[in-house]
Amino acid sequence: MATLGLLGAVLVGCGGGAADTAPPKKPTASGSPSPRAGATAAGPKPARVPAAPPTMAPGPGGLTPVYERRAKGAEKVVALTFDADMTADQGPRAARGERFDNPELIATLRRLKVDATVFMTGRWAEEYPDQTKSIGGDPLFEIANHSYSHYAFASPCYGLPTVASPDMTADVQRAFDAFRDAGAVNVVPYFRFPGGCYDDAALRALAPAGVTAVQWDVVSGDAFAKDADAVAEQVVDGVKPGSLVVLHCTRSAAPVTERAIRRIVPELRARGYRFVKVSELMNR
Repeated sequence: MATLGLLGAVLVGCGGGAADTAPPKKPTASGSPSPRAGATAAGPKPARVPAAPPTMAPGPGGLTPVYERRAKGAEKVVALTFDADMTADQGPRAARGERFDNPELIATLRRLKVDATVFMTGRWAEEYPDQTKSIGGDPLFEIANHSYSHYAFASPCYGLPTVASPDMTADVQRAFDAFRDAGAVNVVPYFRFPGGCYDDAALRALAPAGVTAVQWDVVSGDAFAKDADAVAEQVVDGVKPGSLVVLHCTRSAAPVTERAIRRIVPELRARGYRFVKVSELMNR
């Protein structure tokens, strides 16, 4: 089993069952509308169809491909990714007032104009549909899939319950459905394994979902951290051109992340780095 990155503990939280539909498909261009009577060739042009998010080809034997870092070239770009973790059985905790979101973090990313990718669980999207729609409608952000349940896809994995192999694709599809039901628009066909835990059996079982698995090469250490400066230093010291950083957006399990971001962003910019979403990083 491959387990990329040590989180110290499995997180639960971000900010701001089977499914009957598959993950979003790559958009296709539609034909131009027929001109109205009397219209000239100089009339309005049809809207430009955005390019489909880049994905990787399946691995050997059709295994789900795994993307970790853009290693080619020396361009100083970095992708900050934020896991919005909430497990399927944590509804009672949310009902008692525990917050698995962090709107202050999302507001700070917006204020600093930082492009970012949020890996969201479907259960989180159900708990915070208004925030899901807001994040998924903001061009600064894109929403990627972190499973519906935040249960493990390989075992052992930090004590998480395990999704049975036959149910893995349905779990991922259910999360995509939750994003759609919340009204999110900027949804990409990327998937992050809960806890970062996977093996070949999971990659094989997930192949029908048609996603690219996205891991990371820089661990922020923000899980249950109390020292924002320590988190910031770990990120800044670990980033290389093309890095993928894993962070979290939750008030209960990653309480200092927003403060760390206020230091991370200006320090990396001072070093010449530009922030990009995973889709842009993968497309470079």
